[in-house]
Amino acid sequence: MRIVVAEDLYLLRDGMVRLIEAYGHGVVATATTGPETLAALLKWRPDVAVVDVRMPPTQSDEGLRAALAARREVPGLPVLILSQHVEQLYARELLADGAGGIGYFLKESVFDADQFMDALERVAAGGTAMDPAVIAKLFSSGSSNRLLEALTEREHAVLSLMAEGLSNAAIGQRLFLSESAISKYTTSMFGKLGISDDDTGNRRVLAVLTYLNNP
Repeated sequence: MRIVVAEDLYLLRDGMVRLIEAYGHGVVATATTGPETLAALLKWRPDVAVVDVRMPPTQSDEGLRAALAARREVPGLPVLILSQHVEQLYARELLADGAGGIGYFLKESVFDADQFMDALERVAAGGTAMDPAVIAKLFSSGSSNRLLEALTEREHAVLSLMAEGLSNAAIGQRLFLSESAISKYTTSMFGKLGISDDDTGNRRVLAVLTYLNNP
């Protein structure tokens, strides 16, 4: 994969570059400010980008806003946000275009290299990879969605784990259910959310985006 890394802290940026290259991927550019991030994303149009939220010059939300601006220019540009903070307003805006290819992890939640690279590869493939802590934060400020209210408790659990990027097999292991049982729950869930087989987008991504965009 061709990857852009946008992180202003040298040790963390250098560590991510070395890790990515150790897994056989290439870092085509790095950025340390919001404007540099936007310029790199538009120039290289990478397979996926790792972007911090708070970057110079003001250390507020430059990285996240750069990711948003880049995805407006290049719809579906895969971005994994890696930050110490959850910026709820911009996080929801990032998810709102429904294109997928989005991840959001808190730095403190990344415990090993395989976890990080798995999330990066899922986002690059157009899927989602969401930190449970980020999901909880997004939901804490939202009101209910009538479509989601129709889901059973078990379907909610399945959708929550799907939002983290887990496969049906992994969800089954987490919930102590068979993969065929998870498949039945997802089929029922898609129906309740109005996501049919003939949708042009990936049904899992559309379901997750409905879940995360709970208004």
